[in-house]
Amino acid sequence: MTTAERTEAQRDAGPGEGPAALTLPASRAGGCPFDPAPGVERARREEPVTRATLWDGSSCWLVTRYEDVRAVLGDPRFSADATHPGFPFLTAGARELFSNSPSFIRTDDPEHARQRRMLTADFMIKKMEGMRPEVQRIADELLDRMTEGRDAADLVAEFALPLPSLVICLLLGVPYEDHDFFQERSRILLNLGSAPEDVRTAQADLEHYLSELAESKRQSPDGGIVSRLVDRGELDALEIASMGRLLLIAGHETTANMTALSTLTLLRNPDQLARLREDPSLIKGAVEELLRYLTIVHNGLPRVATEDITVGGVTIRAGEGLLCTINTANRDEDVFPDGAALDVGRDARRHVAFGFGVHQCLGQPLARVELQIALETLLRRLPDLRLAVPFEDVPFRHDMGIYGVHALPVAW
Repeated sequence: MTTAERTEAQRDAGPGEGPAALTLPASRAGGCPFDPAPGVERARREEPVTRATLWDGSSCWLVTRYEDVRAVLGDPRFSADATHPGFPFLTAGARELFSNSPSFIRTDDPEHARQRRMLTADFMIKKMEGMRPEVQRIADELLDRMTEGRDAADLVAEFALPLPSLVICLLLGVPYEDHDFFQERSRILLNLGSAPEDVRTAQADLEHYLSELAESKRQSPDGGIVSRLVDRGELDALEIASMGRLLLIAGHETTANMTALSTLTLLRNPDQLARLREDPSLIKGAVEELLRYLTIVHNGLPRVATEDITVGGVTIRAGEGLLCTINTANRDEDVFPDGAALDVGRDARRHVAFGFGVHQCLGQPLARVELQIALETLLRRLPDLRLAVPFEDVPFRHDMGIYGVHALPVAW
C-alpha cells in the first residue's frame, strides 16, 4: 500500500476500527505511570502520523514524532484558533471552555501576538532570575511549616501546590487567601470528565472573580500584572479576565504537578537521585531532563490545518484537526538516545515540553526557576525523603488534562 493509499485508509476508517481504534483522551493507566499512554507511544514507533477517535466520535490526526511535532507547531498554516472549523477538542468540557471564552493561546497572530506582547516583560528570563530570593524564601517557609514537629506529610498539599500558587498570586496581584476558590475551579476546568455545564459555571465564577479584581485594581493599582493590564486600557474586562484565568491556572497547576511528579520519579530512580545529591550543580540540567521525561501535558497540543499540508509523508487536508503529542516527541530516540530512560546528566535542552513556535509557553522562565529551587531545597533539606505509602497506592492524575499526582504522601 502506498503512502497516499494508507492515508486515505486511515481517513476513511470508522470509530473503533483500523488506525482510528486509538481513542482520545488517552490514559497512561495500564503502563508505567511515567511513560506516555501505551497506545500513543506505539503509534510513534509504528505509524507516527495516524488517525485517532475523539470523545464525540469525530476523528483527528495524531502527530507523535519530534521532527513532525516541531514542524506542525512551527508552521502558521496550522491554526491554534479554537473557533476554527475542525479544531480538535479533547473533551466536551474543553469545547465548552475554549469555544465561549478562548484565551490568547487559542488565537492566531496578529491577535495572539498583540496580547502576548502585553505579558512578555513580566516573564523575561532576567526578571524571573531576579525572583530567586523570593521563591527561595517561600520554599523554605513552606518546608519549615511542613516539617515542624512531624515526620510525614502530603507533599502536594503542603509544598508542591502552595509554592507556585503563592508566586503566581504575588505576580498577578491576586490575594492568596482566595487560593481554595481558584484551585477548586481550576480542577473542574482541567478534569477530563467535567460536564460542559460544570465547566461553564467554573469559568463564569473565575471570570466574575477576575473582573471584580480588575475593577478593584482600577481603583487601587498595585503594580501586579492584572493592575498593569488594567492601566494599559487595551483590553476589555472579559479579555483581562480570560488572560488572568490562563495565568492563574497555568501558573500553579503545571509547576505544582511537575514538582510532585519529579520528586516521585527521583524517589523511584535512586541512582539518579544519588547523583543529584552528590552533585547539586546537576539540578538545572536535571530539571530539563525531568521536563522531557515526564511531559505533563500528556494528551497533546491541538491545531487545525488551514490548507492541505504534508506532515511525515501524510497529507493533512484543510479543516482537519491534529494533536501533537509532545510527550512522545520527547521520547523520540532519533533525538534523545535511550529516550525511555531518565538520565539527569543528559543535555535535554531541545525538549518540547513547553511547546514550540510562537505559542511556546510564556511562563517557562518562571517554571524553571521554581522547579530548580523546589527540587534543590527538597533534596538538601530532606536527605531521608521517601514515600510513605506503597508506590501502587499513589493516586496519579489519569483523569486530568495536566498530569501528575493528586497527593504524594512522603516521610523523612
